[in-house]
Amino acid sequence: MQRVKELPLVMIRGIGYSYPNGTEALKNINLNIFKGELVGIMGKNGAGKTSLIRTLNGLIRPTYGKIYIDNENISSKSIATLSKKVGIIFQNPFHQLFANSVEEEIKFSLKSLNLRKEEIQFKTDQILQEYNLEKYRNRSPLNLSGGESKKLTIASIICRDPEILVFDEPTLGQDAKEIEFFINLIKNERKNGKTIIIITHNVEFAYKYLPRTILMTDGQIIVDGPTKKVLNNEFLIKQTSLILPQIRQFNLVLQQNGFHEVEDVLTTNEMIDYLKNFIKHKSTNI
Repeated sequence: MQRVKELPLVMIRGIGYSYPNGTEALKNINLNIFKGELVGIMGKNGAGKTSLIRTLNGLIRPTYGKIYIDNENISSKSIATLSKKVGIIFQNPFHQLFANSVEEEIKFSLKSLNLRKEEIQFKTDQILQEYNLEKYRNRSPLNLSGGESKKLTIASIICRDPEILVFDEPTLGQDAKEIEFFINLIKNERKNGKTIIIITHNVEFAYKYLPRTILMTDGQIIVDGPTKKVLNNEFLIKQTSLILPQIRQFNLVLQQNGFHEVEDVLTTNEMIDYLKNFIKHKSTNI
């Protein structure tokens, strides 16, 4: 018996979007994202990245084209309905936080799930503990640090358990400890079967943690493929005003100095192994 081919969880078919002033933010976007994928979207400011993710939960509606989530056309779905399926965490947490206290922020988010009062309180306590926000329970979200406010925004979205999580520049302005927290979070959410889309300018983060990367410029997707292949392409990097990963820069310097065999050495571990073998070989020939 022939196995039925899996349909993408997200299917975007020829969508475009123009702002009221006539500016084209998106032009004929076609994209498939499968359940459980971890995908990065990269490109310079104004490339259309944020406009694209806003179409996924109805914050903006495409001027033309169609979007399907779970094989359903979302054109008639309300923002409230789509937000249960697609959770977006924007770059600036203060664009999403508005309650009088951290506890109320979580409770308000959970109220959309039609839970009993006792369940809401139980889940709120659970979330505050899990995200190490218990000590800020009664504090205004506006009085949190940048890192803690971003953590609260993430908690307020994930507590609703959406199937698709979208992060806009999650590592921007975060210190090493906060980035480590986020990395562990996306690993856990993937184990829970979540589909994760991340907008980022952080080339090193993308190169190390994101299996697939989409590059955008001028409202269009110019390439979609394995991250290490995409971010090692000098032509594409220049087109999108990004920078090459440090390992690739080091790789090119070595090649310019005659070490042409490192052309296919793409990761830090591979480079360490290459250099160890090179030194070992040199020392045995002295």
